[in-house]
Amino acid sequence: MACTHVAHDCILGNNVIMANLTTLGGHVELGDWVSLGGGVLVHQFSKVGAHVFIGGGFRIVQDVPPFILGAGEPLQYSGINQIGLRRRGFNGNVRKLIKEAYRLYFRSGLNRKEALEKIKTDLEQTNEITLIINFIESSDRGII
Repeated sequence: MACTHVAHDCILGNNVIMANLTTLGGHVELGDWVSLGGGVLVHQFSKVGAHVFIGGGFRIVQDVPPFILGAGEPLQYSGINQIGLRRRGFNGNVRKLIKEAYRLYFRSGLNRKEALEKIKTDLEQTNEITLIINFIESSDRGII
């Protein structure tokens, strides 16, 4: 869309939407089906996982794991991207499993290392859960 900027050495997945005035710093990585609202600013070296939706006007300064909605200042987990996942054919059981993984990670009261271990041991290891685990474990900037 109008006035977007993709800096040097960025990697963009398939079907990415960047609304007006969205700006990517250098070395940013966006997964498939990422949707960034108008005026979103993405700090250099940040990674945004597949199927993420970020509301307009927010800043991304840390990594955003797959399948979530991000909003607020500072940017934070605001639930999973239910509408986008439904539109792309993710069934209710898969969406429920993704939601449970993020409930453990962001809202269980466990520290993030403990929560990640619980996700590994307590949840069915589907492709989606494996993608979440791998993304979190490979984060260099930290998770929102």
